[in-house]
Amino acid sequence: MDRSHRSVVNRMLGFTIVELITIIVIAGILATFAAPRFFDRNVFDIRGFYDQAISTLRYAQKTAIAQHTTVCVVDTATEIGLFAANCTTPLNVLTSQRCPTDGVYYQHKVCTPTGVSITSAHGSLNFSSLGSTPAQKPYTVSGYTITVEAETGYVH
Repeated sequence: MDRSHRSVVNRMLGFTIVELITIIVIAGILATFAAPRFFDRNVFDIRGFYDQAISTLRYAQKTAIAQHTTVCVVDTATEIGLFAANCTTPLNVLTSQRCPTDGVYYQHKVCTPTGVSITSAHGSLNFSSLGSTPAQKPYTVSGYTITVEAETGYVH
């Protein structure tokens, strides 16, 4: 093996110092801007509560249709709860629900995690036995918007 062939092989074995410094700079930029978003639990809590709130509202509408009754959704700054037509009797009095995995009875309410806020425009919301509501109602969950359409009761 001659000397020129050996030098070509040696040059192909590693990274240059410029390549290493470039990778370190890129990794530093990513660590500065992207990593805090991945490790901030509040972002996950907000999205999780948003999904739970949509599911709870959809469940209220489906329950009103299935049981041919009015279901009232009452929201406060800390929870969303489902109630019977009088808006004071918890819905689980009408239909006792059992968790399919562990058999424990549960109430139909979703509590906001720490650092998550929910706001709405009109106090309580009623789903009729047809699944409709008297007026459109927007909810805001820490920047995300949930809308309940009036005529159809569609939640999005």
